[in-house]
Formats: sequence, structure tokens, C-alpha cells
Amino acid sequence: MINYIKSDLIRYRGKVSFLDFVICLFWNKSFNFLFWMRICSHGKLLRYIAIPIHKIKMRGSIQIDYKTDIGYGLYIAHNGPVYINKSAKLGNNCNLSQGVTIGANEGKAATIGDCVYIGPNVCVIEEVIIGNNVTIGAGSIVTKNAENNATIAGNYAKVLNFNNPGRYINNKWVK
Repeated sequence: MINYIKSDLIRYRGKVSFLDFVICLFWNKSFNFLFWMRICSHGKLLRYIAIPIHKIKMRGSIQIDYKTDIGYGLYIAHNGPVYINKSAKLGNNCNLSQGVTIGANEGKAATIGDCVYIGPNVCVIEEVIIGNNVTIGAGSIVTKNAENNATIAGNYAKVLNFNNPGRYINNKWVK
């Protein structure tokens, strides 16, 4: 649990210190949400305290169930709104911009690889697989799989190029 919180803090501040933790916890709404979500997901005893707090926070603009499979170093830009189906799987060092929806009407939601940047107002629909180091452009609707290192965009999203993979992922968490 501590490593997950540290990884998120590195994504937000670039380093880990008690002062940075306090600053992010009290002044960054999306980090605060992630902190309570991580406590719910991994804390044994603290779970009973954290679950009611997490439920209250989910009434806001970020809705991610604590049972969602999320890797190390998640970064949510601009404090949401972000909606993620609990059957989705996110890899390490993912960036989610404002207005992102990862959902499913039927079955499971998407599986997203490591170092993926998802731009503003993107919808990832159904059980698609997004590879590693993928950049998804603003306003895209993703309904098909994306290969590693691709830049995709559009309605419906298609591959634009394979240049500069993962260039928008800063302060990566490295195990």
C-alpha cells in the first residue's frame, strides 16, 4: 500500500517527502482521492475507516471504485471528471486527463498498458486492449485495440503514427 501511495506522489510531485505528501493530500483533490482509494484497496484494518470516506469522495467528479485494478503511479490531471468501470485494468504510470471515461455497456471494460497518456474527453469503450506507451488524442472514442508505442486519435480512433511513444508521461514510477 505504501509503495502505491509513493508512486502516485512521485507522479504528482516528482519526489517523495513528508512535506510533499501533506501538500498533495490537502491541496490536490485528485491525489487525495487516490490516497483514500489506495487505502481501501490495500489496507486491512484501515479499510473500515477508508471505505466510507472513499464512498463520499466518489460523489464528486472522480468515480473509480476501490476494487478497480490500477497499477503504480496513476496521475489524474485537473481533478477530473474521470469515470472508470470497476472491471477496467490500468497499468503503471498512466495519465488520465479531464473528461475521461473508461467503461463498458456489456461485459468487461478496457485493459490499458503501462505509460499510457489518455487525453481530455476520451471514451474507451468495451473490452479493448491498449498497449504500452500509447498516446490517445483529445476527444477520441476508442473501440478497437491499440498497438504498443502508437499515437491514436479520432472518432473512431485510428493509428496516426508511432513517433515519440510515451512522451507525455513525466515523473515515472520505477520499481
